[in-house]
Amino acid sequence: MSSAFLLTTLAVVATPGTGVLYTLSAGLSHGRRASVVAALACTLGVLPHLLATVTGLAALLRTSPVAYDVVKYAGVGYLLYMAWATLRDKDALAVETGDEPRPTSQVIASGILVNLLNPKLTMFFVAFLPQFVPADEPGSLQAMLRLSAVFMALTFAVFAAYGMCAASVRDHVLARPKVMTGLRRVFAVGFLGLGARLAVA
Repeated sequence: MSSAFLLTTLAVVATPGTGVLYTLSAGLSHGRRASVVAALACTLGVLPHLLATVTGLAALLRTSPVAYDVVKYAGVGYLLYMAWATLRDKDALAVETGDEPRPTSQVIASGILVNLLNPKLTMFFVAFLPQFVPADEPGSLQAMLRLSAVFMALTFAVFAAYGMCAASVRDHVLARPKVMTGLRRVFAVGFLGLGARLAVA
């Protein structure tokens, strides 16, 4: 495994995007456990893109503008929904002090959707991985799966680190409602901006 692959993958994973924003929100809102679950969910959201790449569905997205646009605008719609829900619902970004954490299934479902409805991730697998996989040689599929596993491991590690950092400052904003209101607006604008960027990409 080349250092170029590791460095490029780390740069891609660490660049703030929808998954990072969601994990930060989970960690800040619901604590360390939720941040780790959110990181895991975003990582699981990579699997459908990997499956699409391996089975050739990614080629359809690449060659069919209609299919690509359907997935892309579904992702845009979901990001806009998250922006609206975060801004409208005070519980969407609220520090919890009770004993009942946010349901794990809800955190996982939202995290998977964040990455599932992102066709850019499939395009990443199509454009990036083949550069490090020997073409038309025995073991190319195994090599792609190994590199994808590394990509997912780095995704989980980086996202979990983001989430844990966010969770560590929960106590500092616990007694500051205005701070939480401001953060809700920042996250809403972040989701809105990412949706707009995906729409015009």
